[in-house]
Amino acid sequence: MGCCYVVISIFLCFSLALCYLTFVVSIDVGGNLHKNGKITTLSRSLPLPFTQKNKFPDDMSNTISHYAMWHTELGKAYGLRAEMSIWGSQNEEYSQESGAAIQMYCQDDGGKYSLIEAGFHVSPSLYHNRDVRFFTYSTKDTKSPGCYNLQCTGFVPASGAALLPGQAIAPQSSYGETDRYIRLSLNKDPNSKDWVLYRHDLDAPSFLGHFPGQLCPGTLQIQALTGFVNYLRNTQGPPMGSGHFPDDEDEKKSAYFKHVKIYDSKGHAWDPITTHMVPLVDKEDCYNETDFTVKINRGYIFYYGGPSGCIG
Repeated sequence: MGCCYVVISIFLCFSLALCYLTFVVSIDVGGNLHKNGKITTLSRSLPLPFTQKNKFPDDMSNTISHYAMWHTELGKAYGLRAEMSIWGSQNEEYSQESGAAIQMYCQDDGGKYSLIEAGFHVSPSLYHNRDVRFFTYSTKDTKSPGCYNLQCTGFVPASGAALLPGQAIAPQSSYGETDRYIRLSLNKDPNSKDWVLYRHDLDAPSFLGHFPGQLCPGTLQIQALTGFVNYLRNTQGPPMGSGHFPDDEDEKKSAYFKHVKIYDSKGHAWDPITTHMVPLVDKEDCYNETDFTVKINRGYIFYYGGPSGCIG
């Protein structure tokens, strides 16, 4: 990673009031996208929330994956928007990954599922550092390895986008002190049928790019808001979110998805008042989440996370 960063702080402080920087901005303008050359990454085992018993597919690698998510049931889906808190993990090991994402599981006519997602993670094996980075990911089969960022044909970044796949961002949340977030949306464009990705916490919505419609085929999807970790077997897991269980529903102490919106077929975003959301936590002794509920000035929200040291 290069040493030259461009940092532009965007915040408004009212006189005689406490000032907390809630937005984060892009750094590392070059993006370190790794378009060429071999990249060593952890293989991910993806959850199948659409199965009755929430079983995970057989892991084809030596990787353990754990999730804390709320997701919709299988049906016609058009997208999600949410504010996602930004947390780093400075002690994360090379064999670990932790992050959070908006995910779309897409069922084709043959009953197989593909996945597209966008979010933020710390992945030393992918970037060779512990920066918090914006990422995209797609796979044509949830039982097969997929592609991060621009490793293969998949996500198409927009020209002049406010975030590029693989780009580092800063600052991050600080436990008990500051809450920082980025608001993302991933929804199906009613005209092109592509899945478009926007950033909404700047002065105006910023188009980041799109996943071609063929990456998310069929008419049935599952939408998910997910905190996740990945690590090698016979080792211990990294922290998820803030590194603390979400017992204290405080944005400066617990990772969250808040102001959650659901998109309709016309591209309009609405509160998920009538949407049935389903929880999935696969290892509650290590990682957990709160109820999906509505709160004043926070909209529809849930908190998630857990400490490092998970075994199994």
